[in-house]
Amino acid sequence: MAKRQVKAPKIYLTDSGLLHSLLGLASKADIESHPKLGDSWEGFAISQIVNRLNMRPQECFFWATHAGAELDLLIVRGRKRWGFEVKRTSAPSITPSMRTALDDLKLQRLFVIHAGEHSFDMAKNIRAVALPHLLDELKPW
Repeated sequence: MAKRQVKAPKIYLTDSGLLHSLLGLASKADIESHPKLGDSWEGFAISQIVNRLNMRPQECFFWATHAGAELDLLIVRGRKRWGFEVKRTSAPSITPSMRTALDDLKLQRLFVIHAGEHSFDMAKNIRAVALPHLLDELKPW
């Protein structure tokens, strides 16, 4: 039985400064205590990924199933399929959603962008990438 996919788009506000201004967040403490902190981090990280890889909007997708599996960013160019999950933690772990996305989407690579200091392999085809190392880890296509 095929899994049903969610067709509704997800909107990311990639200008974190604009987001913080719209939310009335004036200081670092305001940002760090706000419930939208994770959304801010996710939007910023995704904009950095898209810019680093020189991707076009039509090559970038949010993916989800009705069963609850999701992937923050799916990039498709030709036969290449890379997935990105963004976690605002310094110790990311593999989730069932990541495994589902890797299998269902036939991803060549899955990257978990995180707030830690070090990048490391998590499993075959899954690599945790510290956001400050993004430029070193991801080469433009």
